[in-house]
Amino acid sequence: MRFSHRFILLLSLLLASLPLYAQRVTEEEKSVRAIVSGIVSYTHWPALSGPPRLCIFSSARFVRVLSEEADWAFPYQPLVIRTTQEALSARCDGFYFGNESPAYQVELTRHYPVNALLLIAEQNTECIIGSAFCLIINNDEVKFSVNLDSLSHSGVRVNPEVLMLARNQKHE
Repeated sequence: MRFSHRFILLLSLLLASLPLYAQRVTEEEKSVRAIVSGIVSYTHWPALSGPPRLCIFSSARFVRVLSEEADWAFPYQPLVIRTTQEALSARCDGFYFGNESPAYQVELTRHYPVNALLLIAEQNTECIIGSAFCLIINNDEVKFSVNLDSLSHSGVRVNPEVLMLARNQKHE
């Protein structure tokens, strides 16, 4: 009986100390999460009721902060995907790309069965082809740019203030 009391006490102490070992969220990660959440929040899908499903490629540098709900309520349903097959069968309303090339981004959307699709990229700094929104991360500063051609073909509508914000950030 003594052993079980000690075990329960030890287990209680370990569980109480878990927050001390939880991974801390950096300012850069907070910025990425806020920008992505903001873009999704100000995007309208024509045939969607409820929060959109944002599929996040596992290659993304910020996959953890975009998919794990610790103290943050996402405006989307996060789903981490690892393969093209998973992406094609997941019924996503948007994609967050990590190391996937702009050419891959274009190719995936050509084969995707959904008409309205929001595309956000982490590693597409030129933002000429592929995703509609591209994060620009320099020395812990996070900005984003917009590919208006991709956005116009995406089937989603984005609040014009978001587009102006991207324009203003790019020229600071």
